[in-house]
Amino acid sequence: MNLPFSQSCENNKAPILAVLKRALAPATRVLEIGSGTGQHAVYFSRQLPHLHWQPSDQGEYLAGLRARLARYPAANLGAPLELDVAGDWPDRCYDGVFTANTCHIMAWEQVVQMWQGVGRVLEPGGRFCVYGPFNRQGRYTSDSNAAFDRWLIQRDPLSGIRDLEAMEAQAQRQQMTLATLHTMPANNLLLEFHRAL
Repeated sequence: MNLPFSQSCENNKAPILAVLKRALAPATRVLEIGSGTGQHAVYFSRQLPHLHWQPSDQGEYLAGLRARLARYPAANLGAPLELDVAGDWPDRCYDGVFTANTCHIMAWEQVVQMWQGVGRVLEPGGRFCVYGPFNRQGRYTSDSNAAFDRWLIQRDPLSGIRDLEAMEAQAQRQQMTLATLHTMPANNLLLEFHRAL
C-alpha cells in the first residue's frame, strides 16, 4: 500500500527533535498520542535510541500507521496502540508523553479528556510535550494562524486553535506545570510540561 504522508510532519520533525533531545532526556518510555502517518514515530525512535517510543492513534488510522512501522522497524519502536482520548487508555505508565498537531483538530471536550488520560498514565516527574499552534491571552500569534483557525472552524465548528492559558489550566489540574515554552518555526509552539514528583 502507499504509505500515508504528511508534509507538515516532514517539515517540523527536525525542529521538534532538537527540543525533544533535551525535554525527554530523562525519559525511557514515551507514549505518542495521535501518531497519524507514523513519520514522527519512525524518525524520533531512530534519533532518540534511549527511548522506547509507543505510537498510538484512533482505529481508523491504524492501518496506515502499521504499514509505515512495518516498512521502517526499529527495536525501540512499539507496535501501535489503538487510543481514542475519550475511550480506554493503556494500563501501563510512561515517563514521557508527546503529541503534535492534535489539540486544534479535536473538540475542546476531547482536549480535556486527553489531559485527564495523560494524568492517569504519566508518572510523577514525567514530561508531556505538546506541539502545535496556540493563541496567547486569546489572541492569534500571526495572521497565518488566524487564517488557519478560520479554515479549521469552517471544516469543524468544534475544532480550532486553543489558548495557551487554557492548556496551562488543564495542566495544573493534573499536577503539571509549563516548564518551558519553546518557540518553533511556522508560528508554532512546543509546550513542555513537567509533572510534580
